Amino acid sequence: MEPVAILPPDYRPSADEEYMNPVMLEYFRQKLINWKKSLINQSKDTLDELKQGGLNQPDQIDRASLETDKALELRTRDRARKLISKIDEAIKRIEDGVYGYCEETGEPIGVERLEVRPVATLSIEAQERHERMEKTYDDEA
Repeated sequence: MEPVAILPPDYRPSADEEYMNPVMLEYFRQKLINWKKSLINQSKDTLDELKQGGLNQPDQIDRASLETDKALELRTRDRARKLISKIDEAIKRIEDGVYGYCEETGEPIGVERLEVRPVATLSIEAQERHERMEKTYDDEA
């Protein structure tokens, strides 16, 4: 892996610069790391809340509401866990020098798409093909 580039404080990637240059890669690496830290902190908060208990409510409706809230929170945390895994994979792609390029076509995914979804592995065109294929298979089932 190349040395980490210095990131100017107000830097935003642009389509006008060389695609996936060292500064742009560092921008996305930091964005992914910060997103992962945020998800981990949210998970810790959830664990603390779950440890608090609260299911000793005498009212059945209150207890049922708490159980529903906790089940929803656990599903949300499971999604976060899967997202952390995708973030780790994206960071690995940066280290391997393949970040920002479509897994299928090798074409650039695009700065705009990566800004919105930094874990993206497919270009918009490849993603749309996948979604059409999934819809076709779903319709046949």
